[in-house]
Amino acid sequence: MLSILRKARLKDKEMRILMLGLDNAGKTTIVKKIMGEDVNTVSPTLGFIIKTIDYEGYKLNIWDVGGQKTLRSYWRNYFEKTDALIWVVDTTDRLRIDDCREELHGLLEEERLAGACLLIFANKTDVDGCMTEEEIVTLLRLNDIRTHQWHVLPSSAMTGKNLNEGMSWVVEDAKKRLFLY
Repeated sequence: MLSILRKARLKDKEMRILMLGLDNAGKTTIVKKIMGEDVNTVSPTLGFIIKTIDYEGYKLNIWDVGGQKTLRSYWRNYFEKTDALIWVVDTTDRLRIDDCREELHGLLEEERLAGACLLIFANKTDVDGCMTEEEIVTLLRLNDIRTHQWHVLPSSAMTGKNLNEGMSWVVEDAKKRLFLY
């Protein structure tokens, strides 16, 4: 409620978006593609990167946080004032889908993420043999999520498939929940 009042009072059309997922899921590549940057020079994120874009009249501050197992315990340092959580799933990584589900459901229990919507980018769908959207919904047990508004989009960080649609969904959801004008 305070977040709603704060945003309405300050008329700041600004959103904080936290992008998380296991390492090698494609988080940084997605951010680079959205920003119009070269996606052929991506290396693992050790820590975090903040990128700001103007999107449909809103200022989106995207926090891209590294997903290596050793960094995940630090994720909670980035939860404050998060308006949207983008969870990136590597649809070619069947071996770690259980870890992916456990990490996601653990995040959704965090009180500081309670007001955030959840967008799942099912990334790397341009690769043969990847998991389908239906498999992702089932394997991540998304239908069990009752605490957050969520949406899944099959995507490709390399081709840009559904990245704009995902950002539009996040902005539309935020308009309904956070902005009173």
